[in-house]
Amino acid sequence: LISSATKSLRMETEILEKKLQDAQMKLAEKDGDREKEIQGLKRLISELEFQLTMEKSNNESFLDKLRKEIKHKSDELEKLSQEKTQLIHSLSQVQEEGRWNWVSFEVRRECEERFELTAALGRARDQVLELRRLSGTLP
Repeated sequence: LISSATKSLRMETEILEKKLQDAQMKLAEKDGDREKEIQGLKRLISELEFQLTMEKSNNESFLDKLRKEIKHKSDELEKLSQEKTQLIHSLSQVQEEGRWNWVSFEVRRECEERFELTAALGRARDQVLELRRLSGTLP
């Protein structure tokens, strides 16, 4: 009777040990799958962070380029404003000398160029403001 009970307990123990081994194998498999998934997600995060860094860099480069262009346009506008002032002064002198038509043409031309540059500067500023607004939405 004891022998039979011992044999029965051994068989039950072996069955339970087998179930334990199976459960441990499944758990190890799941852990491996989970680890693979975690590594894949880490790679994806790294790639996305790199893309974000590149986008930020590109946006900064573009903003720097626009700032330089705006500075250049502002300098041109300042130069044209000075030229306009000089032309207006020249106009006064030329009026006295009887050459009104020629100076009038030059002033008109310079004013048209200034208007075009002012419009271009306005568009460039609008682009910078839009880029700043868009950059503000990035984390």
